[in-house]
Amino acid sequence: MRVWGAAALALLLGACSVVPPAAERHPAPAGPATTPRPTRPGAPTLPPPRQPTPATPIAPMPSSGAAGSTAALSGLVAGPAIASLPIDSDEAARALAAFRTSCPSLVRRTDSSGLTRGADWQGACDAAQSASDRDARDFFARWFEAVQVGDGRAYATGYFIPEVRASRERRHGYDVPIYGRPADLIDVDLGLFADSLKGRKIRGRVSGTSLVPYYDRTAIEQGAIAKTAPVLAWGADPAEVFFLQIQGSGELRLRDGSVMRVGYDDQNGRDYTGIGKLMLDRGLIGRGEASMQGIVAWLRAHPDQGREIMRENRSFVFFRRLDGPAVGALGLPVTGGVSAAVDPKFVPLGAPVFLSMDRTDATGIWIAQDTGGAIKGANRFDTFWGAGDEAAAIAGGMTARGTAFVLLPKGTLARLQSGG
Repeated sequence: MRVWGAAALALLLGACSVVPPAAERHPAPAGPATTPRPTRPGAPTLPPPRQPTPATPIAPMPSSGAAGSTAALSGLVAGPAIASLPIDSDEAARALAAFRTSCPSLVRRTDSSGLTRGADWQGACDAAQSASDRDARDFFARWFEAVQVGDGRAYATGYFIPEVRASRERRHGYDVPIYGRPADLIDVDLGLFADSLKGRKIRGRVSGTSLVPYYDRTAIEQGAIAKTAPVLAWGADPAEVFFLQIQGSGELRLRDGSVMRVGYDDQNGRDYTGIGKLMLDRGLIGRGEASMQGIVAWLRAHPDQGREIMRENRSFVFFRRLDGPAVGALGLPVTGGVSAAVDPKFVPLGAPVFLSMDRTDATGIWIAQDTGGAIKGANRFDTFWGAGDEAAAIAGGMTARGTAFVLLPKGTLARLQSGG
């Protein structure tokens, strides 16, 4: 599971994020940039953002564009016939494989979007077990209907699994702690206290007899949790560790060449702030540099300013070691080019989604297998691209707009519209 979704342009620029009040921030110097310092020796060069191949999205269906708190309250309209959608056979086969892995969760979990019930998925899930790859397109056309939520206008970004240089022990050149969950971090499910608060959670710590907000990024970096949180490893580069937190999982390349996989465990409960927008507003980077790659390069070249800017994102992520591949919010492995993060209030976790976007690499069937703290609202998606240079090149500059259709078991829309 990720929290903030993204080495994606929109998240870095602050879309779907909350900027703390000025009195609570730690402003970085404004105005012209200071003289750059050299990058730390050995810092890897990220591949440049991949230039997209343009595409023309399908126009959204006419709708009221209602904006409710869940999909069921946002206005639903029927989308085009699935057989008419430009779905590639290989892409459909990969989506079918991912859908199969989601089925055990789909048929038993509570769907907070209000769209489906576990039993709704049983027929499609049973059929998926015996469906062949060559029949994958027909499988989706036979068992699903396309439904547009709200105005259907989609926005997609991208994330990937970064590789971070690290050491098991603190030593010269490796002094950025990668923390596990602190012992004093408390998660509170507010729905246990009032029905009106169902689905809402907060995080904090106990101070005396009060629950207070947990330490922010600045306090943590200044040692506030040194005695309460385990250090899984020590990173070599503050910018790498910062983006590891944004991605939510990664591979730590240790000094002996071995790899430690880490994934999201929890977060400090503070609001996420996209630092790219701050940097753009202050003239520190230009529009052409507002990708993950451009932001990392600037942070490395200006470590003092960069530290202060990173601290303006008060959110902080804690990790745990993974024995296997990265997993999403369902606790299942996520697949590059197939899995996507969604807001579960608008897309059932495990459901297929068809994105018709203004770039070809984001267009196609995705399976909703993850969530993200900055992935909020109807038709907001974060596409997962796996690990490696190609994944970094695509995800680092991914920003796409178009139209989204959630694929639901046939008959779902009629039941919802009839009040069933």
